[in-house]
Amino acid sequence: MRKILSAATAAFIVGTSATTFAAANPFSDVPAGHWAYQSVAKLAQAGVIEGYGDNTFRGDRNITRYEMAQMIAKAMAKNPSGVTKAELDRLAAEFRDELDALGVRVAELEKYADKVVWHGKIEYTYEQTKTDPLHTGTKTKDTANGFIFRFEPTAHVNDHWTVNARIDAYVDMKHDTSTNFELVRAWAEGDYDNFNVKLGRFEFCPEPEFGLMWDTEISGASVTYGDKVQFNVTGGRVRAENIGGGIYGENGSEDDPATVIGVRLDYNTGEKGLFAGAGWYHIKDDDLAWSYNDYAKKLSGGEDVNAKNYNKANIWTVNLGYKFSDLLMVKGAYAQNTKADFDNKSWHAEIDYGNYEDASEKGQWSVYAGYRKYGTNVSFVPTEDDALRGTRGWVVGASWAPFKNIGVLAKYFNGKYNSNGLDGGRGKAEKIFARVELFF
Repeated sequence: MRKILSAATAAFIVGTSATTFAAANPFSDVPAGHWAYQSVAKLAQAGVIEGYGDNTFRGDRNITRYEMAQMIAKAMAKNPSGVTKAELDRLAAEFRDELDALGVRVAELEKYADKVVWHGKIEYTYEQTKTDPLHTGTKTKDTANGFIFRFEPTAHVNDHWTVNARIDAYVDMKHDTSTNFELVRAWAEGDYDNFNVKLGRFEFCPEPEFGLMWDTEISGASVTYGDKVQFNVTGGRVRAENIGGGIYGENGSEDDPATVIGVRLDYNTGEKGLFAGAGWYHIKDDDLAWSYNDYAKKLSGGEDVNAKNYNKANIWTVNLGYKFSDLLMVKGAYAQNTKADFDNKSWHAEIDYGNYEDASEKGQWSVYAGYRKYGTNVSFVPTEDDALRGTRGWVVGASWAPFKNIGVLAKYFNGKYNSNGLDGGRGKAEKIFARVELFF
């Protein structure tokens, strides 16, 4: 009975009235006089249901959630509208996990539903740092805690193009202050077979799985071609505070964004085995002059020196990793700024174990351990929240989803500051990082 009732519901979704439909008997166990006959026949003709090999429908057997998901996916392909579309939207949301398991991307189905799909999260973060950059023997302790309220809408334009955005508001709980909502990202994206293009202000994290150099935004364009082997070209402007050079990462005015051009080649099957990549980036910004000892010496000596003679960076990067299973992975990356003459190298190595991704399933977890060196004149806005810019040392961390769509993260770093090329080695640095994420 449940299967016939579900079939009747799906028949309603397909959108043809049973009183106007007539077809030959599709199944031997659904006689023409049965109350659900016309709905079942309609679904069979539309290709939404197929029955069994012995020409039976077996409507008295309980339907599984996966079978219902198959019916929903096929009904979605009919591109319904009006009341039927609203009903199907609710069914797609209820059976999202089963549709994913069947390889049916709900994101693809949603383009036939509401034009704008909203996702987001609330992200609470606590950080504590103990630093002694000048090697005085006494660490300075600092703490910060607050949360981000984030919206991420996606609007479907057609089968290939979407318009996307990210809107953030930040609350500093230590100082009891908050910001207004800010449009952090806004871009149009075209996704075709083996070809992707982005236009606008979008995420700039050019090293998949690593984020050794940047995890910020860029205003410009990005073109990616390929499948397992991908070639990418990205160009645009990055906010100046996300570029600065020097010992502690001195930054210039926000009104003076940097110009960035980059090319990448990556290999990643998305499955077990080897993944690797390489890239090259050219940056132009006057703040980069602080990455030269010569520039600092001339200024300190009272010389009239033009920053434009030192305002460029050429950074090349390589990364390599291996996935032993769905749980175990090792990876490493290296980058060097060939223009800077101190603190101009970055690298890290890490081993990850676990299945935590986005807390979409209760019980997801992962742990990791590694070593990082973040050169100030290379790692401008690195992805990882554990190590500090201009330091090197060991890191450990763990993630866990105690409930669906709720994640808990903890990280710890212990190391010391890099040599800056002017006065030798530096003091110690320590950081504790904790975060709770609630996705919606």
